[in-house]
Amino acid sequence: MKIAVFPGSFDPITVGHVDLVKRALPLFDKIIVAVGVNTIKKYLFPLDQRLEWLRQVFAGYPTVEVDYFENLTAHYCQRIGARYLLRGLRNASDFDYEKTISQLNHIVGDGIETVFLISQPEFSHISSTIVREIIVGGADASPFIPKEIQIPGMGGGR
Repeated sequence: MKIAVFPGSFDPITVGHVDLVKRALPLFDKIIVAVGVNTIKKYLFPLDQRLEWLRQVFAGYPTVEVDYFENLTAHYCQRIGARYLLRGLRNASDFDYEKTISQLNHIVGDGIETVFLISQPEFSHISSTIVREIIVGGADASPFIPKEIQIPGMGGGR
């Protein structure tokens, strides 16, 4: 069984994340969208909220599961039997960073492979970081997040 892990903070999940998972569905038997918990990092939304949003967004996709993990992504993959990581590339900077991480994961994860999908042009400018800034700034982030996501106090009348 070909299992891929799509790791991230998903703080919050964006339409770019959703597009990436949907495009990867034919490539794998199962995709696990996994929230990586970094105890040092400060998040805008609590883990339970992010997991619930992911479950809502992918509810209609039987081959997509939602989970979370702590520590190294490669170790999580080994623990659950995943041999692939799924990552998106928006630009050349993403590629340089992700290439290094994939090489390290390959070593630490005993041969785990990273599959990169290039972002569709309409999503290449979207990141969770930018969406958080929009939300904190009190602007309407609805064009950048899945319709299933309801953020109290967010502009745009969702």
